[in-house]
Amino acid sequence: MNDLIIREVSARLNIGSRKVSAVLDLLAEGATVPFIARYRKDATGAMDEVQIQQIRDEAQSIQEFLDRKEFIEKTIREQDKMTEELQKQLDAARTLHELEDIYLPYKPRRRTRAQIAREAGLEPLAEWLMEQEEGSVEQKAESYLNDEVEDVKAALKGARDIIAEVVSEDAEIRGALRDLFEKEAKVKTLVFETKKAEAAKYKDYFDFSELYANMPSHRALAVLRGNAEGFLRFAIEPDPEDALALLKDRFLKSSHESGQQVEEAIEDSYKRLLQPSLETELRSALKVRSDEDAIQVFSENLRQLLLSPPLGNKNLIAIDPGYRTGCKVVALDRYGRLLDETVIYVHEKNYRLQEAESILREWIQKHKAEGFAIGNGTAGRETEQFVRSLQPGIPVFLINEDGASVYSASEVAREELPDEDITVRGAVSIGRRLMDPLAELVKIDPKSIGVGQYQHDVNQFRLKDKLDETVESCVNAVGVNLNTSGKYLLRYVSGIGPSLAENIVKYRDEKGGFKTRKELLEVPRLGPKAYEQCAGFLRISDGEEVLDATGVHPEAYPLVKKIARDLNVTIPELMNNEKLSKTIDPKKYISESYGLHTVTDVIEELAKPGRDPRSELQIFEFAEVYSPEDLSEGMILPGVVTNITRFGAFVDVGVKQDGLVHISEIANRFISDPAEVLKLNQKVSVKVLEVDLNRNRISLSIKQAQPDSGRKRRPGRRGKSHKKEVNMDEALKKLQSKFNR
Repeated sequence: MNDLIIREVSARLNIGSRKVSAVLDLLAEGATVPFIARYRKDATGAMDEVQIQQIRDEAQSIQEFLDRKEFIEKTIREQDKMTEELQKQLDAARTLHELEDIYLPYKPRRRTRAQIAREAGLEPLAEWLMEQEEGSVEQKAESYLNDEVEDVKAALKGARDIIAEVVSEDAEIRGALRDLFEKEAKVKTLVFETKKAEAAKYKDYFDFSELYANMPSHRALAVLRGNAEGFLRFAIEPDPEDALALLKDRFLKSSHESGQQVEEAIEDSYKRLLQPSLETELRSALKVRSDEDAIQVFSENLRQLLLSPPLGNKNLIAIDPGYRTGCKVVALDRYGRLLDETVIYVHEKNYRLQEAESILREWIQKHKAEGFAIGNGTAGRETEQFVRSLQPGIPVFLINEDGASVYSASEVAREELPDEDITVRGAVSIGRRLMDPLAELVKIDPKSIGVGQYQHDVNQFRLKDKLDETVESCVNAVGVNLNTSGKYLLRYVSGIGPSLAENIVKYRDEKGGFKTRKELLEVPRLGPKAYEQCAGFLRISDGEEVLDATGVHPEAYPLVKKIARDLNVTIPELMNNEKLSKTIDPKKYISESYGLHTVTDVIEELAKPGRDPRSELQIFEFAEVYSPEDLSEGMILPGVVTNITRFGAFVDVGVKQDGLVHISEIANRFISDPAEVLKLNQKVSVKVLEVDLNRNRISLSIKQAQPDSGRKRRPGRRGKSHKKEVNMDEALKKLQSKFNR
């Protein structure tokens, strides 16, 4: 790796050059970010994924800068205009903007007004005016009249065009003006008067102004969308007088006639060339900045959603609710395989409640069901109410079904359930999502999952890269069962990808499963490098090698065997024995092959082998409210955080329409980001502030629902306790015991 890049990355991120070099070398060798973060801590000093990604991205940015600089230098040399001074300026440039400012006078372009004036022989007149000496400008201009310059007025105009371009191409002044724009420019919007009615959703921006430097991403993206849709005028500019003062201070030397000509050229240069150019830069920068922030919000939400607590391998009855067409019901075994399907009618005029009750009670026994998964879409709450009224003796979960319909109609669903219609596929997806959210959600385009802000407005290529990276990180953090996971989950394992995932599943189907991790090397096209990258993240339960069920990488198996020998125990006896693990001195096992971080990680993994970073699933019940009409101001209700943005959080209180908790209503202290105190799927109490049925909006408050908010708590409409959170396994045992009695 280029030493210059290593030094520059090290300086920018304040990370030792040796660590930077190690990360960049590993990346160049084909190592993935999750692999480096997990299994190469000794080389990197235990950097996390975020730090590794920062090093990668900074190195890429610097390489792009160097490539552009090389191109600019080559172009200027080809024009035979490179000088020692110009080379020094290029070498001193630190940003792409600085490079482009220096390159601007040499950049090939269409004929400009200044070029036409130069071709007419007016450059000497422009140079004389720039000196701003005493003398009649008209007399001076007369000497430049020719076939292309008819009169004095045309001569002076041409000279001013040249001066305007010279001013606009001055790298130093462009830098100063850019700094002024970035610090002092305001974003100003006005509605097109003829479109006020159509633009109602942009009402907040009809006559709006905000400092560019302080503008948050959600407002910037709203303004950009309103402008793109043709509803809002949009400008970014500091006070023009401040900008002109900068220009005049640099270029204006006198108040003579020539000085007046220069002043007029300066004003033209700013209005016609500099202001539009810098405003375009800022628009682009605002879009990039806002995109990155919105993409980060989406990524954070997606990570939390993917790492939602799983119920685990349980036999389930899953229901995709519906009114007129009935509720699609499926039975799934503990591996998510479809066992049975039917339709029950429990809503509107076509209900057959006794039949529905009989079917569900029979299925609980027949399929040894351990829980209900009910989609939270249309008729979801009413279906949940019906199932709970049966007192089924097993837990009932309301599942966020965002994206389930997308999955149902997808090629993935057709491949997995080729003989079933989309209603069955949707119900199966709801059930599997309860068992393992991560394994099911990876099959769906993240943009269809319903988290984030303005996801359709941001750079789609950048969004996809970031979300794929997030999915990969989550999959590898949890680990994947090699013998049960589908190819859509396997493809995100470090070093695998779609093609190898296909080969792994095909090999597994032919051989009847993997007995050891080493067998992966027999999979077509899966070589030693891919094996190194993926092996530690793949798990084999009940295999021939007990360590294959853990997060210990095969390259560290000799280390585990040595530790077991020294303790005079078997490896199975060493595993899951925290007391014994605490007696191990990591320093004793440091060697050329294993550093302190690796040894420590191995010991921790042995104490809790195959540990899942996801939290435990909790049972939760909404209040007995089912539509926005059931809400009234002042109600205190339980809810679930479904989406987090920079301006607030959306909370589901069980009425088919999420309510917004504005950032100012989240905590009794100042917070700059809702993510400081909230997480996706977090259970919260909220107070209803306002219900606007016409605009379909619900305003909520978390801070005003707290016991110490100074306000009397009001129960929901029916005056009962609505929130219920208990340990899943304890609840399951109690309910099962009660049901069996």
